[in-house]
Amino acid sequence: MKLLAFETATEACSVALWIDGEIIERFEIAPRRHAELSLPWAGQLLAEAGIARSQLDAIAVSRGPGAFTGVRLAIALAQGIALALDKPVVAISTLAALAMQSTGERTIAAIDARMGEIYVGAFERIGDDLTAVSAEAVMRPGSVQLPDAGTWAAVGTGFAAADGALADHLGSQLLRVDAAALPHAADVARLAALAFRRGDVLAPEQVEPAYLRNDVALTLVQQAANRAAR
Repeated sequence: MKLLAFETATEACSVALWIDGEIIERFEIAPRRHAELSLPWAGQLLAEAGIARSQLDAIAVSRGPGAFTGVRLAIALAQGIALALDKPVVAISTLAALAMQSTGERTIAAIDARMGEIYVGAFERIGDDLTAVSAEAVMRPGSVQLPDAGTWAAVGTGFAAADGALADHLGSQLLRVDAAALPHAADVARLAALAFRRGDVLAPEQVEPAYLRNDVALTLVQQAANRAAR
């Protein structure tokens, strides 16, 4: 199996290539350079591996939540390449990809959503895969409730937001906290490989971003309507 994966939902930019269980990746914290870096990196990885685009089985993408511009960029790249190659897309939660960095059996992943809010989701590890145990949401740190009273590992910039308000709020329920963790395309590829084997793939035109903020989604719909009316 050969998958090309994009992750641009945060200040980090990464592209990864999965080849039968082996992964090579480009990763850089590069705010506002995602569009500049993503496609050249993809070309470099394919050249390094000696793989033609036509040999790819699918394109994997981090679908959000995250920065709106970054999420839209990754999905546009994945859709464009998949359409050109007539390949399916595997869409992976950005929070799930982030949770893959945890070695714990149960993980809370959180990304700074700005404006005093965070994107947050809870996941349980089952073998090499993850299962969501709560609905992903955007909310204020003080409103987060864990699925149960047990202890959880914690990853993501949401734990550094608002002077660590989320970590303070959850307190002793957190085993350990990595507030500097950012999602990687390599983890998008790992989850996508499992999803591809299950048949969890989409036609390129069916891929939708997970913004979580309804007002942003509405604004984008309005923008599209305005363009159509011109």
